[in-house]
Amino acid sequence: MPKAQSITSTAAFALAVALTFVQSVTAQSSDLAQRFVGTWRLVGLNGARPSSGATNAVSDQPSGTIIYDATGRMAVQILYKQNRANFAKGPNAGTQEEKAASFESYTAYWGTYTVDAKAGTITHHIEGALNPGNTGKDNLRYFELEGNRLTLNNPDDGKGGFRDRKETSRQLVWERVEQK
Repeated sequence: MPKAQSITSTAAFALAVALTFVQSVTAQSSDLAQRFVGTWRLVGLNGARPSSGATNAVSDQPSGTIIYDATGRMAVQILYKQNRANFAKGPNAGTQEEKAASFESYTAYWGTYTVDAKAGTITHHIEGALNPGNTGKDNLRYFELEGNRLTLNNPDDGKGGFRDRKETSRQLVWERVEQK
């Protein structure tokens, strides 16, 4: 066999091996991402909410929904306080104070998501949010999937960096909503 043909055959073989590996990793990540697909309801929030309303904790009985679809889209809504007061002059006539209280007790955003199986993280790529400052950001979360429970740990250190998984202090626990 001529030397050039040998090199070409070797390169082709190496490329085939690399593509097989990439397909295998992609399939594994895809299989893991499939486990997220569905609707989840918030059943627990541990740790303070990182905002000016940081006193919100488990005792406030938060509720919420997070939805992941098979196309890589997601949306989340969280109500941090139950029994919020209605706006005194009607649903579209809140005072500045009423609007601020409403804003501080609720969050929502949507976008796409990616799963990193090796790192044990899911990233929400925010395309739109109740808080306009979050649009365009990526929310990285460590995850644990056990049965019908999904736990997301927020590694944000509040200074623009990330904590290790063991050092996270805010944890959201979700339970899969069964299809009817």
